[in-house]
Amino acid sequence: MSRTWRQMLTAASDVRNMSMCRTVAYDSTMAASSNKTVLVTGAGGFVGAAVVSALVSRGYRVVALVRGATSQFDLSSVVTVRGDLLEPASWRSSLAGCDAIIHLVGIIREDLVRGITFERMHVQGTQAIVDAARDAKVRRYVHMSALGSRPDAVSQYHCSKFAAEEYVRHSSLDWTIFRPSLIHGEKGEFMRLLAGWAGKPGGLMPYFGRGVTGLFDCGSLQPVYVGDVARAFVDAMGLPAVGKTYDLVGPDVVDWPTLYRVVGKALHRRVRPLPLPAWYGELLTRLVPARWLPFNRDQVLMAREDNTGDVMPFATAFGWAPRGLAEIVQDYAPGLLA
Repeated sequence: MSRTWRQMLTAASDVRNMSMCRTVAYDSTMAASSNKTVLVTGAGGFVGAAVVSALVSRGYRVVALVRGATSQFDLSSVVTVRGDLLEPASWRSSLAGCDAIIHLVGIIREDLVRGITFERMHVQGTQAIVDAARDAKVRRYVHMSALGSRPDAVSQYHCSKFAAEEYVRHSSLDWTIFRPSLIHGEKGEFMRLLAGWAGKPGGLMPYFGRGVTGLFDCGSLQPVYVGDVARAFVDAMGLPAVGKTYDLVGPDVVDWPTLYRVVGKALHRRVRPLPLPAWYGELLTRLVPARWLPFNRDQVLMAREDNTGDVMPFATAFGWAPRGLAEIVQDYAPGLLA
């Protein structure tokens, strides 16, 4: 076992111990305040809905910015605003009276026909909300980026996420940035996809592996539960975490076949991880129209590299750590079969 993996496993063990003791270094009720209002972008999404729910449970009022035609929040403490992030005139007035902003808007696939690109949604969208916050004098700002974001990333997804981070860092706001790994939960599209695969004859679950045949090494990741992600964003409202960037990852370092087996066990289904050569997947993205493929080039590239991080700075600052993969999936697995 390499020194790097020894260090990673030791850190994971420390995180599990912290997760089990659930020690909180501050009184979390201090973060809740019935006279505080938070604007949440991307509130209609998987993570957004969880964050809104967590905010309301702590006593916050919420302005939920969504693009959909109907509201999913039947709560007196939530005001739903329909608007386009890239058209500030449709939502800018909603910042009046807000004390903080949580920015969650993000995409994993581009839709060039509709003008939905990483540059527009991640970079220009972030610029729009940061500029509006500055003009409205809303100083507290919490931003969702992605683990792996860096200027020299192999994927445009991660490059655009890093560019957005840089705009936030160079702003005058009191910012905090979270970089989550793969976010999982009962209502998430990814886990629903896996449950669908597990329910089919043969239980085949494809992933992209390295090498000519795809049978060799594949990337590792540290899945994090959506409820823990939401808790982190809400906790940030009441902690002195300004000017900090945190990896937000679970304690378990798993590769794709291991992740599939954890899900299969929770669902009581026999699954068969199916390696596909990453080079072939990338070739398809160059030759086949995007609308005919269930994946894109960035997803192939990202699946080939590790998506792991160091949760200890977060755990130290926030006083708790995200929970393990198997225990959480086991809890919500029945809902995936409904």
